[in-house]
Amino acid sequence: MDKVVSQPKNPGLRNVVVLGSTGSIGTNCLDVVGHLSGRLQAVGLSAHSNMDVLLNQAQRHRPRWIAVTDPSACRRLDLSKLPSGCQLVSGPDAIARMVTHPEVDVVVSAIVGAAGLEGTWSALHAGKTVAVANKETLVIAGPLVMDLAARRGGRLLPVDSEHSAIFQALQGSPADAVERIVLTGSGGPFRGRTRGDLAKVTPAEALRHPTWKMGPKITVDSATLMNKALEVIEARWLFNLPPERIEVIIHPESVIHSFVEFKDGSILAQLSPPDMRLPIQYALTYPERVAGPARRLNWRELSAWHFEQPDHETFPSLQLGYEVARRGGTCGAILNAANEAAVQRFLAGDLEFLDIPRACRAVLDSHNFSPTPTLAELSACDRWARQEVCRWNSPRPRTVRTS
Repeated sequence: MDKVVSQPKNPGLRNVVVLGSTGSIGTNCLDVVGHLSGRLQAVGLSAHSNMDVLLNQAQRHRPRWIAVTDPSACRRLDLSKLPSGCQLVSGPDAIARMVTHPEVDVVVSAIVGAAGLEGTWSALHAGKTVAVANKETLVIAGPLVMDLAARRGGRLLPVDSEHSAIFQALQGSPADAVERIVLTGSGGPFRGRTRGDLAKVTPAEALRHPTWKMGPKITVDSATLMNKALEVIEARWLFNLPPERIEVIIHPESVIHSFVEFKDGSILAQLSPPDMRLPIQYALTYPERVAGPARRLNWRELSAWHFEQPDHETFPSLQLGYEVARRGGTCGAILNAANEAAVQRFLAGDLEFLDIPRACRAVLDSHNFSPTPTLAELSACDRWARQEVCRWNSPRPRTVRTS
């Protein structure tokens, strides 16, 4: 259908649109919504091509609208399976029409990769609150996105566990009281390995994350520490801090999700088990705190938490993140697109694991830098970087993988 039809809004409920509802963040978000049905209502869902999961979600949560971004999947959708009162919103502007509807209160931006920018941009332009799980939005266009939110009265609330932890620790403190923020990271499945150890790792090995269950792209990013690099860039714009005041420390238990150090020497941290439902819930119910489905720490089972410095030699992706955070401009769009394309080639068996940061470095070094790009120029950078990575050949001989 072309028209998004209104229905009477239930008083006391926050109407939520979940972009990328069939992914890891989206399914966790709907679990939170289901547990807090007296406070939250899923009124819109979007998916790219996973129609079976989307239909099951629609039948359970009975949203007013669903949007499908893959035209071929949209044509295959059996509309007879949609619950009564649920509309299919189709066309190239389907997501924009759904997130800008006046009855929508919160938009969860959980589409993976650069594709998530469009929905976030449309929601902020309409002055909505956006629970942003799509870090690429700020990596690609941080200054433009933050300026848009300020001009249009929109608000960004972080869903990444690290940025949510910082946001929570900052509550009630003036911005000029902050000395630094420290992002924690698990270290991924290859923590403690050397570069020699990583020369022959397979996609299956890279996808075995020790503490988090995530989609394949972000899991590989965690293995290369590119995920932490992107989080440094995201934090730089989200909290308006220069990169020299953003640090990273490895914390394999993934219980302390980040620290804020204040100028008086006090340090505040946010702790919880590695369960994305907690930061999702905080963004959806902010500023309230209510009982929800997230797991709790069992204090009787705690023994010790460990910390170590990141290994920049073995995992050079992290330095790429700091460089991009310092330079700004077109660098974020280039790094993000190059990494997405390189990870895709790695998962397809076409690149070695260590080639991912090499390809990103090569494309970043060869692009035409602009310090103040427009959104259209950033989109062009995204396309160019992907094409360059597709053409890129490793300077090292490939290793044949057996699995």
